[in-house]
Amino acid sequence: MTLRTLVVDDEAPIRKTLGACLESTGATVELASDAESALRALRRAPVDVAFLDLRLGDQDGLALVPELLDASRSTAVVVITAFATFETAVEAMRRGASDFLPKPFTPAQVRHVLARLVSRRKLEDRVQTLEDMLDATQPSPVLTTRSTEMRNALDVAERAADSDVPCLLRGESGTGKGVLARWIHDRSPRRERPFVTVNCPTLTGDLLAAELFGHARGAFTGAVKDAIGRVEAADGGTLFLDEISEISPVMQAKLLRFVQDHEFERVGDARTRRANVRIVAATNRDLEDAVKEGAFRLDLLYRLNVVEIDVPPLRRRREDLPALARHFLTFAAKQAGRPEPELSPEAEAALVAYDWPGNVRELRNEMERALVLTRSRTLQPTSFSPRVSARPHEVTAMLGVGGDVTIEALERAHVEAVLARTATQEEAASILGIDPSTLWRKRKRWGI
Repeated sequence: MTLRTLVVDDEAPIRKTLGACLESTGATVELASDAESALRALRRAPVDVAFLDLRLGDQDGLALVPELLDASRSTAVVVITAFATFETAVEAMRRGASDFLPKPFTPAQVRHVLARLVSRRKLEDRVQTLEDMLDATQPSPVLTTRSTEMRNALDVAERAADSDVPCLLRGESGTGKGVLARWIHDRSPRRERPFVTVNCPTLTGDLLAAELFGHARGAFTGAVKDAIGRVEAADGGTLFLDEISEISPVMQAKLLRFVQDHEFERVGDARTRRANVRIVAATNRDLEDAVKEGAFRLDLLYRLNVVEIDVPPLRRRREDLPALARHFLTFAAKQAGRPEPELSPEAEAALVAYDWPGNVRELRNEMERALVLTRSRTLQPTSFSPRVSARPHEVTAMLGVGGDVTIEALERAHVEAVLARTATQEEAASILGIDPSTLWRKRKRWGI
């Protein structure tokens, strides 16, 4: 990989020396003496790394950091200065710089910074590749809703997105808490930074600590080299802790410290590190009951529960079921390379009548099953598994049978449903028990 670099410094000897050092690594080098020439260079061709002096004559190099990033979002900015202070470094990072190099520096230090940036870029590219692969196997999230309860949850989430305070998403398994967490991140000022998920129940003890905070070489069997954790990977972005109720008391204490102070140590390493992440946690348990049982720390609950968002189960947002079902059908049909079937009124009513204990996850599985096992172009209640279709009384009630609806309205709904699932008018007439000419007249009268 040949790196494209830019050196921005008002001192010609520094530009020449640093440029020669970069060229010795195989990088291509562009030189600029001030802000204007640096921006012109970036507009001509983006670079991978820009080395920027914070004192450019009478110009403030710090103010140039966001301008360089606006000109080329793919560029990593390394600020260099002879007047390095902790405050200056923090401010440079806050404005978007990727690294900090104090003067005087050695060629070894420059190569080390380049190696670190290349490693980070490869990791980001790998993450992006994995996300693209995952997107191809997952339907896009749907958070449009007709449900008042779900709309209220989204309103709270949208207001919380602009802040950095922790959020706690509560709801049954399968309701889409992870989708909502990503939705919050995508609407936050951190949207350009990583969104990192930790599924807490999958790991315990030191393994979870190493997953979260990283580990030093030799910290445990199999730790053959230093490794960063999810916290460092999420630096500047959002860390989503799924099923937070399942972590041990020891891990709860470590997490509490990090949530409060943003400080942590890797497993097997005494050095204290910091990471700037926004915490979004989720649980399907009643954490107040867990606190009473001594299984969850009250102080951690308070720190995580700054903004609480209740995600309703599907049975409390039945009005969204037909649209969600069609969304999953569309995705499943695309994956299978098959035409997308329609949902008959009876099928929609069967879906709405069922309580969906597995929520959105169960609904998606049911639509995939129906697509695989049904060859008809229209799904009927019998296209679904018995637990979904075995509610004839609820279904007929939802279709209006026995309700305040006219015979003609019921007849038209039935005729339309039969027409939707048959290939010819003759086949539909045979199912309805009428002559094709009679069916033609009914269609003409109703405008079908």
